[in-house]
Amino acid sequence: MSRRLVRVNELLLREIGNVIQKDYEWHNRLVTVSEVDVTQDLKEGKVWIGVLGGEANSVITKLNKDHGSIQSKVMKRVVLKSTPVLRFYHDSSAVRGVEIVNLLEEVEKLPKAPEEDS
Repeated sequence: MSRRLVRVNELLLREIGNVIQKDYEWHNRLVTVSEVDVTQDLKEGKVWIGVLGGEANSVITKLNKDHGSIQSKVMKRVVLKSTPVLRFYHDSSAVRGVEIVNLLEEVEKLPKAPEEDS
């Protein structure tokens, strides 16, 4: 991936995250943009969304329904030759990460074998 494309992805990630946090109310859910992947020709962009504390399908559906509005708000701040069509997908890695941390905390509470003297 070219350096330019990496910079475009990072810039879009930041700006899409700002729009999602400022313009939407998620009612006790934490919604984050975890990754943006734009094609080489800048025509399409996949936006990976992490959702904690609730149902992810409703969030993804709402964002995909409003993708045109989100695109226009982002493109007012990001000037590109062509505006990528954004599609939103659920990124479950945050949920898996929380589950793993919880499991590690449970393992820590289990009884441990006594240490042997050297």
